[in-house]
Amino acid sequence: MTSVDHVSQYLAAFGLQDRIRTLEKSSATVALAAQALGCQEALIAKTLSFEYNETAILIVAAGDAKVDNKKFKETFGVKAKMPAPDRVEALTGFLPGGVCPFAAKEGVKVYLDVSLKRFETVYPAGGSGNTAVKLSLAELEKASRAEKWVDVCKGWQPQAAAAAE
Repeated sequence: MTSVDHVSQYLAAFGLQDRIRTLEKSSATVALAAQALGCQEALIAKTLSFEYNETAILIVAAGDAKVDNKKFKETFGVKAKMPAPDRVEALTGFLPGGVCPFAAKEGVKVYLDVSLKRFETVYPAGGSGNTAVKLSLAELEKASRAEKWVDVCKGWQPQAAAAAE
């Protein structure tokens, strides 16, 4: 079973399996995903993986946001450390470029960054480097089984919300 099939089965429990879009072009980076979907980069809900106590935590943030190391340490009590590319799959269950907040390995916790709250809909990955899932914030929160909303990013513009959608 592919990662996308696994994510599709997982999303079926929420009635969202039909939201996965397989794209003809790569969506492995925010810029590529926005281009493939024809939307602004900020609407891409990028899922960033960090090593945390022998496992990983996933932060889902707006495409125009960057993790603020100070905020991350204040929130999680550890320095933000992304895993080496060859460790991402072992920690999360997904290859780099396809990490998503759905159906990650057991023990991996998901957190949603407040940078997403300015949008009604966002596009996280669907388990591969050429998929995206169009979801409302409420759907993302529910389907990701997020632990909570956090404020660990910088560089995004709250006033950009009206122009982005």
